[in-house]
Amino acid sequence: MLAFWIALPPVHARGVIWPALFGAAGIATGVLAATRGRLRIGLSAVVLGVVGIALGYLATRSSVSNLQEVFTWSTLIASALVFTTPLTYAAIGGMVSERSGVVNIGLEGMMLMGCFWGIYGADRTGSWVGGVLIAMFSGALLALVLAFFSIHLRADQIVTGTAVNFLAVGVTGYFFIDLYSSQNIPADVPRIPDVHLSFLRHLPPHDVGGIDLGAFMYAAVGKLNLMIWIAFAVVIASYYVLFKTPIGLRLRACGEHPRAADTVGINVFAIRYAAVVASGVLAAAGGAYLAVGFVGTFNENMTAGRGFIALAAMIFGNWRPFGAFRASFLFGLSTAVAYRMQAYSDSLPGVDVLIQILPYLLTLIAVAGVIGRSVPPAADGKPYVRQ
Repeated sequence: MLAFWIALPPVHARGVIWPALFGAAGIATGVLAATRGRLRIGLSAVVLGVVGIALGYLATRSSVSNLQEVFTWSTLIASALVFTTPLTYAAIGGMVSERSGVVNIGLEGMMLMGCFWGIYGADRTGSWVGGVLIAMFSGALLALVLAFFSIHLRADQIVTGTAVNFLAVGVTGYFFIDLYSSQNIPADVPRIPDVHLSFLRHLPPHDVGGIDLGAFMYAAVGKLNLMIWIAFAVVIASYYVLFKTPIGLRLRACGEHPRAADTVGINVFAIRYAAVVASGVLAAAGGAYLAVGFVGTFNENMTAGRGFIALAAMIFGNWRPFGAFRASFLFGLSTAVAYRMQAYSDSLPGVDVLIQILPYLLTLIAVAGVIGRSVPPAADGKPYVRQ
């Protein structure tokens, strides 16, 4: 993708020759890898090289002003983190559930519950903290429904998760009509605050490629929402708990070989119940951020498939916290770019609407590309029957 990047700010290579050279180098590397038996990597490099040349060509044909409006990297990073955060919470939640052996297709519904009950809780308690806590509680309750049917009754987990999503749509839609008459949420609902890192603006002057590093850092991360910083902490904490503690070892054992775990005295059912409830809490926290921290209101079905994108991020990240975060950031970045493509709406009518499919298209490509390489927990989706 260096072929595309070379044509963007701040480099601004305006000749087609530079994207073509870098793209051709990538294609040649891919062909070489394919001839040496690394077929999947080689084909990926070839595809990326071709895509990079095509995007680089389009960038060289675009006006510099439009490119600068879309690819102002500091604000683009800040926007990407905004869209990344709800995906991160849900992806980590889904990972915790699936590491215990329970597939959680209901992330979308749990996020939606977090959206509505978060904004309702903030409205009624007069505190964003109350809203987030109520949202997390609602996600836990919905997760309990999923856990009961999936673990206790041993129902099909995919079907159960789908039913949970429909249940969340019905519950939030009903209470939105009952409590707010389908009208807009009051504008004075308390919002989750931003964290201002003002010291970044006062860093000693230091130019990198003609960019003031202090001003760049402040624009990128100096005004982020509190829930974004908490999301970073959640990723780190989940990695530590999952891979560095006895609790994480027990949870992973239940997802890999539940019978062996049961043999050594681990309560598989309790671990799985706790993991599914934790996934609901995290997914609802992502929904609460979306409604209380970002949008400041609620609309029916406002999650718009983010729960499913979070599932894709979890798979793309190979069921690991940092991998899930990287995948979430990739999807968040594509969403941020899609929204900023409105700069081309005057010269190319309808392109801003068409480009909105980019995150969903990227989801399909990502999931298709990792099939066969991402290995889920061995007992994922398999109900456990104690003998």
